[in-house]
Amino acid sequence: MSNSASGMAVHDDCKLKFLELKAKRNHRFIVFKIEEKIQQVIVEKLGGPDESYEDFTNSIPADECRYAVYDFDFTTDENCQKSKIFFIAWSPDTSRVRSKMLYASSKDRFKRELDGIQVELQATDPSEMSLDIIKGRAL
Repeated sequence: MSNSASGMAVHDDCKLKFLELKAKRNHRFIVFKIEEKIQQVIVEKLGGPDESYEDFTNSIPADECRYAVYDFDFTTDENCQKSKIFFIAWSPDTSRVRSKMLYASSKDRFKRELDGIQVELQATDPSEMSLDIIKGRAL
């Protein structure tokens, strides 16, 4: 296995779609997957601007690691409309050990490629990335 710090490539599409989410807001979320055969992070799924948080969580496999970015809109106590871009590292307990290691060792490098992440969340169980937790971290 190549050294993830130097050997894991990031497909250009990852950065491109992230910029679209950040600047044009034409995606609600992006799910990224490490394609182990080619040692590259790729875009697995894009969520349209009208998709909900539930659509997002349903897009993440229950027993496989993924990275994801979610654009969370919320209203502050002062009634201001805001949004925060979340980076979620999904590493369920039921996923393969090798996969967990690969995602863990590649995370920081991949995250650096996505300029504009505001909140990072590490989740091993769906309860750790519930909408309540997202709301709590956004405020």
